[in-house]
Amino acid sequence: MTVPSVEVSEVPAELPEGKVLLDVREADEWEAGHAPGALHIPMSELAGRLDDLPGDSEFYVVCRAGGRSARVTQYLNANGWDATNVDGGMQVWAASGRPLVGGVDGAEPEVI
Repeated sequence: MTVPSVEVSEVPAELPEGKVLLDVREADEWEAGHAPGALHIPMSELAGRLDDLPGDSEFYVVCRAGGRSARVTQYLNANGWDATNVDGGMQVWAASGRPLVGGVDGAEPEVI
């Protein structure tokens, strides 16, 4: 089964209404640095938190490098959502100069 994917450069800087950037990394990764406005639901918690997903939205799914987000994208699409994997994940996001927020103990946000 192929997973629909986009490059980081194809994710709009300002997401339009009805589009959500879903970050599926673990809490420590999220706290170190994440995209502004992203929704955080770790992959390990997703099955129990499906009600936290906004209805009638399309999802760009991101993790650190693209592996976990590809699996989540596949799962969401198989269960009735419209999801697209973000190739390269937050590593490419940060390397492309896209904004990061967060940071632990006053440190600059980073992707771990």
